[in-house]
Amino acid sequence: MDSGPPSLSLIGGDALQGVRIVEMGQLIAGPFCGKTLGEFGAEVIKIEPPVTGDPLRNWRLLQKGTSVWWQVQSRNKRSVALDLRAPEGQEVARRLIAEADVLIENFRPGMLEEWGLDPESLQAANPGLIVLRISGFGQTGPYRDQPGFGVIGEAMGGLRHLTGEPGRVPVRVGVSLGDTLAALHGAIGVLAALYHRQAHGGRGQVIDVALHEAVYNVMESLIPEYSAFGVVREAAGSALPGIAPSNAYPCTDGWVLVAGNGDSIFKRLMQAIGRPDLAAAPDLANNAGRVARVQEIDAAIAHWTTGRTVREVQQSLAAARVPAGKVYTARDIAEDPHYRARDMLLTQQTRDGDTLTVPGIVPKLSATPGRVRSSAPRLGDDTDAVLAEVGLSASQIAQLREKGIIQ
Repeated sequence: MDSGPPSLSLIGGDALQGVRIVEMGQLIAGPFCGKTLGEFGAEVIKIEPPVTGDPLRNWRLLQKGTSVWWQVQSRNKRSVALDLRAPEGQEVARRLIAEADVLIENFRPGMLEEWGLDPESLQAANPGLIVLRISGFGQTGPYRDQPGFGVIGEAMGGLRHLTGEPGRVPVRVGVSLGDTLAALHGAIGVLAALYHRQAHGGRGQVIDVALHEAVYNVMESLIPEYSAFGVVREAAGSALPGIAPSNAYPCTDGWVLVAGNGDSIFKRLMQAIGRPDLAAAPDLANNAGRVARVQEIDAAIAHWTTGRTVREVQQSLAAARVPAGKVYTARDIAEDPHYRARDMLLTQQTRDGDTLTVPGIVPKLSATPGRVRSSAPRLGDDTDAVLAEVGLSASQIAQLREKGIIQ
C-alpha cells in the first residue's frame, strides 16, 4: 500500500538518526511529541486504528477530506493501520515494539495493561525500550483514572485561573497549550532517557508525564508566593502582575504590547513617550516602586499610544531600544519577512498533491538542524512495508488484512 512519500526539498541533518519510535497515541500530546522527535531524524511509526485512523485527521478545517492540521502533526511519520483491540493486533504491536527504541502512548492509564502491552513485559523482551506515557493525571495518585484532556490540565495546573480579565469568566488560550506542554516535557524525558541508556548500560525506563504537571511546571512563582505570603495570584488581563510596566496599550489601529520592565529600559521608555519626570523619579528606579505606581505608569503609556498607529509606536520604541510588538494574526505571520527569513514558513506538498504553507522547525541546531523528510501519511500508507520489515510474510499480512486487523 506504500506509494512512497513525496520528497521535500528542505535540507538538514538528523540528530536522532537511528532512533526508532512507535507512536500509539492520538490527537495531540503523544503525536506532538512524536512530531518533534521525528523532525530531528527519528523514525516514527504511527499506529492508528483501521478505517477511522487518528481522530485528528478530521479535526478543524479539512482539505480533500483531511485536516490541514494533520499535515503538520504527522509529517515525517509512517502510518500503520492496526487494530490494537484484537489479540492478533496486539501481537503485531509487540513485534514492532521489540525493535523500537521508544514507545509513545497517551491513552488512559491502564489501557496498555488491558492490551497485554504493559511496560514491564515489553521491556522484558526489549530491555533498552524507553516508554513515554502521557496522561491527564499521571500513572499514579488518586486522580489517576479520571479522564483528562489538555484543557483540564490547564485548569488544574493553575493556568486557567490567571487568564482573562479580573472578575470575569476564565478564558482559554486559543490553542491546546496543555497538550503541547506535556508533549515537550515528554520529548525532554525521551532525550534524557536516550542519553542515560547510552551512557549507563543500555537499559530503558518509563517516563510518566501528567498534563496538569506540565502546565504547573511553567507557573513560575505561583506556589512560592502562596507559601511565603499566602498570596493567591488572580487574573490580571493583559498585564503581568508584580512586574511593571508590561501590558497591552491601545493604538489607533489595534493594540501594542510594551515590555518596559527593566530598570534602564523603563527610563528610555519614559523619555520616548515624553515623560522625563517619570524617568527621573527615584521611587520608579526599581520594579518594586513601579509596581506601586503601575496604574499611573500604564495611563501615561496609554495616553501616548492612543494617538498613534501600532507601526508608529513600534518604530519609536525600537529607536529607544524598548521591546514592543503588535498582536499578530495568522495573516501577519504569513506575510512577515522575519518568519520567512528564519525558515518558519515552509512550503509542503501533501500526498494528495496540494501545496500548504506550514510552520518551520524549532529549535534550530547549527550542526544537525531538523528537517521535513516526508509529508503526512494517508491511513495505512506504510502498513505492508513496516510489517515486512519486522518479519511478517506476504501471506501473513494478507491474512491480517482479510480479518480486518490491518488496513
